[in-house]
Amino acid sequence: MRYDRASYEKEVRDFVWNVPANYNIVDVVEGHAKKNPTKLAILWEDAEGNARKMTYGELVDGMHRFGDSLMKLGLKKREPVMHILPRIPEAHVAQLGTFVAGGVAVPCSEMLKEKEVLYRSQASGARIIVADTSTAGIVESVRGQCPLEVFILIGANEPRKGWLRFEDLVMSGSPNVKKISLVAEDPMTINFTSGTTGNPKPVVHKHHWMFCHNRVTARYWYDADESDIVWATTAPGWAKWYWSPVGVSLTTGATQLIYSGRFDGERYLELLSKYKVTKLCCTPTEYRLFAQLPDMGKHKIYLKDALSAGEPLNVEPIEAFKRAFGVTIRDGYGQTESVCLVCNLPGLPVKPGAMGLPSPGPGVVLIDDNGNLVKQGEVGEIALKPGNPAIFDGYWNAPELDKDAFSGGWYRTGDLAKADKDGYLFFEGRADDVILTSGYRIGPFEVEDALVSHPAVVEAAAVAAPHRERGEIVKAFVVLAKGYAPSDELTKELQDHVKKVTAPYKYPRAIDYVTELPKTMSGKIKRAELKRKEWEGWDRR
Repeated sequence: MRYDRASYEKEVRDFVWNVPANYNIVDVVEGHAKKNPTKLAILWEDAEGNARKMTYGELVDGMHRFGDSLMKLGLKKREPVMHILPRIPEAHVAQLGTFVAGGVAVPCSEMLKEKEVLYRSQASGARIIVADTSTAGIVESVRGQCPLEVFILIGANEPRKGWLRFEDLVMSGSPNVKKISLVAEDPMTINFTSGTTGNPKPVVHKHHWMFCHNRVTARYWYDADESDIVWATTAPGWAKWYWSPVGVSLTTGATQLIYSGRFDGERYLELLSKYKVTKLCCTPTEYRLFAQLPDMGKHKIYLKDALSAGEPLNVEPIEAFKRAFGVTIRDGYGQTESVCLVCNLPGLPVKPGAMGLPSPGPGVVLIDDNGNLVKQGEVGEIALKPGNPAIFDGYWNAPELDKDAFSGGWYRTGDLAKADKDGYLFFEGRADDVILTSGYRIGPFEVEDALVSHPAVVEAAAVAAPHRERGEIVKAFVVLAKGYAPSDELTKELQDHVKKVTAPYKYPRAIDYVTELPKTMSGKIKRAELKRKEWEGWDRR
């Protein structure tokens, strides 16, 4: 549906959730297969041009068989299963099969390092992990150090010691298995999200969140239905995978494209044309790189909508995309913890630099430090009332984190914005120190902890620094130990060290060497002061 101002305001005014008590994603996907088993669910291609297809009937058959095998392996209802997988069709089979067996999916980025996999297994308590041949090595490195007991491997041509072959489990499982009964209030996923201090937090979503996500994100932002071919350039280890490939494509019964390859502007445009993609969701970084291509318009594409998420998108790529294809990129905003909270709805004007309008349903407001609503034009923190079905249901086995997140009568997102006279929200930065770069959310503690594990580093502070293509980059300020001196060689060594001990996307792309870090009277690093100096005079648009 295309909206005007009157229809948008009516949606806001008349919105009700009406979450079905027995809603779960397994039933939804089964419904699509029953309606049209030969409908394509997945189109897959890799960087070498290898391609595969999977219908909804084949997806349901595979998820039932794998779910049956998980139950035979002793998986209990509400028990977590870790997935550390690349962009492959089997990721959906593994995830949905976990739900068939009543389990809780724990998606993990394929870029994680040993200590990160170890932490996630310990924090979730997962006994079972599903990996790919490309991620098996890092999983092997934590064997025996954590609760993991059952190791399932996708893509192995031959048996591998200590692993069960995923393909064998699918083949041996029954397509007619009696699935575990799930209701809307059963837990669905545990997504780990970075904060300003300590380890990433285990965010829990229940199955009702997927209904709400379809109700808001698929409708008001994507405007998607079963006729669409959707391409969201995310990966199975990220919350965005559950936002789009699952939360939009599978809930609406659309066909989705999965591309297993790095960004290449020309290649992306070829894929958009080849598969007649109608809905594209990229990171702002990818759109900025698109805009650098000399002649985007030479490609015939079929897009109805182009969507951007991860961090604010500046004006130049929006204008370049519109000139080439007549499609205006529409920004959307949300978090691992939420559905799409703010978006540019289809049909409504897109204002340069604006996040969009508050999505109907969640009830987004801007508040000050005391929890009071701010006036139009004033900067406030984006917030929602606790208990709102648009946000998460707490943290996995962490009541102290729950108490902190929902105290004070609000769920605070940590993101600052201001509203104009038409109600459009404009991003003003983070209330905390989390860094948003190329669609990734990075906690400064994770970078600092990796840096200080190097013998050359005594202290470190990581902040967001402005960058034209990536929006923000990680910049580190480092105090060196005696015997070490600043140099380009040391910078490269520290960057490589961070890539080795934590996920590579977290490494600092810039390092300044300082003799001391600014601190409070209690000894806390004043990251805000460092960040403020980086952003002085920078135009976010």
